[in-house]
Amino acid sequence: MTHSPLRDTLERWASGTRIAPLPEREGIAPPAISFEFFPPKTPTLETQLWACIERLGTLRPSFVSVTYGAGGSTQERTHATVLRIIRETSLTPAAHLTCVGATRGAVDDVAQRYWEAGVKHIVALRGDPPGGEACTPYPGGYAFAADLVAGLRRVADFEITVAAYPETHPQAASPEADLDNLKRKLDAGATRAISQVFFDNGTYLRFLDRALAAGIKAPIVPGIMPVTNFAQAAKFCAACGTSVPKWMASLFEGLDDDVETRRMVAAATASEQVRTLQANGIDEFHFYTLNRPDLVYAIARILGVKPQAA
Repeated sequence: MTHSPLRDTLERWASGTRIAPLPEREGIAPPAISFEFFPPKTPTLETQLWACIERLGTLRPSFVSVTYGAGGSTQERTHATVLRIIRETSLTPAAHLTCVGATRGAVDDVAQRYWEAGVKHIVALRGDPPGGEACTPYPGGYAFAADLVAGLRRVADFEITVAAYPETHPQAASPEADLDNLKRKLDAGATRAISQVFFDNGTYLRFLDRALAAGIKAPIVPGIMPVTNFAQAAKFCAACGTSVPKWMASLFEGLDDDVETRRMVAAATASEQVRTLQANGIDEFHFYTLNRPDLVYAIARILGVKPQAA
């Protein structure tokens, strides 16, 4: 994320000027991109994942992350996926790691295994307990993500990414408390944050303004999720505190049985979102792929990111 365009953006907001319009393609440098995958549960889904990795890998992302299930439920599958990426591709993997439901020793052991395998980047998250249970610190465990970040720093010299919430974490006491928590994670040793999904660019840009005012200087990369199944996306967003604009619901209205039109609407909507952010000084994006490459690949091409030879 470059500093001068971002400061121009914040000055526009302070003066009441609206978000910058879509940029002309000529003269706009392609942004840095990264992708998130989830570990497969079945052989069929594993085939789908590796087809996704092969296709998106040609775009030479900065890194690719692999998620970690609630309560560490996918620990072994996540580990296996990350190790296969290390062995069989030239991509740089980042392994999600949570601290809920585990002792510090157990979490440190997982981190040490990653480091020894050549995985130098961790996405450090508090995580959620399985089954929707209330989240309480595990006896002898890391209580919060900031504690986990500090612990990882003691294990090895990891690059550490943490989560940010433009619309506030659902369990945070207040937006201010949530922002303070983000600062604690970064002060503990994280090098960047990736945002939760959002669809209102103004919400994200105002969040950057608040973060800068709070003394946060690390990059906060926008997390982008192309939506094709609106009902499924709305359910997910309700659980994580992301608002869904009425205009988006209207775009997908009546398209439940029209898969192809939904895909075209999804590509156009997400492309407009990322290009508007690019016009406002954002030059790095993290895509939640849902292990489906085609939409993300098309959006990357619209941004000017092209395949490169291995």
